[in-house]
Amino acid sequence: MKHVFVETNWVFEYGAPAHLRSSVALSLAEKAGAGDLRLYIPSICLTEAARKIRNIDPRKVADDVRKYVSCAGDEGGLSASDSKATGRVLDRYEASVKAELDHVEDRLGLLRSQPGVEVFALTEEMLVRTIELSAEKLYLEPFDQAILAAVLVRAQTLRDSGVQDISFCELDKDLKPLHKGGQIDQPLVRLYNAAGVLVYGDFAMQNPLNAPDFLRTD
Repeated sequence: MKHVFVETNWVFEYGAPAHLRSSVALSLAEKAGAGDLRLYIPSICLTEAARKIRNIDPRKVADDVRKYVSCAGDEGGLSASDSKATGRVLDRYEASVKAELDHVEDRLGLLRSQPGVEVFALTEEMLVRTIELSAEKLYLEPFDQAILAAVLVRAQTLRDSGVQDISFCELDKDLKPLHKGGQIDQPLVRLYNAAGVLVYGDFAMQNPLNAPDFLRTD
């Protein structure tokens, strides 16, 4: 069975309002529920994702379109019936998104009880590892450093228990083991490889970014 770590960007794409959700992110959750893989999420990512989702402002998007409709109507580019229909759609969009935002914590909370998903809290060992990573010259923000420590420690625990297939789906450029342009981030590659974590730059798990020792063929 695959053991897959995800973090805030996946939680966002899972828990955002319906029109912003990623089908590929949802597919990972479905596969976990079906027993095809096990999904691991540091608990602090749920809090961070909820904050980001709540920053979505449907009124701003709707008001921008309303301004366009008003301008186009004044210039004769839209009929009165088109303007009214668009207004109704925008009102419905705004109300729908607001309703979803009011229940974002409920939706994300379902991950804690979903079969095949493990939401885990930071342990003392992970906090110690967070401090140790400060000496690695990774130049990460504190939150990213804590996420990295959580993944590395939990992954190593899985490896020690005999688990082989461990991955991390990571869209955050700061935690990818490759810099923009394809240059290898040596400290991150070393850390991921040492923990036996294969990092993917996508949720479809088709774009591996490193090669842990147990996968090397050279």
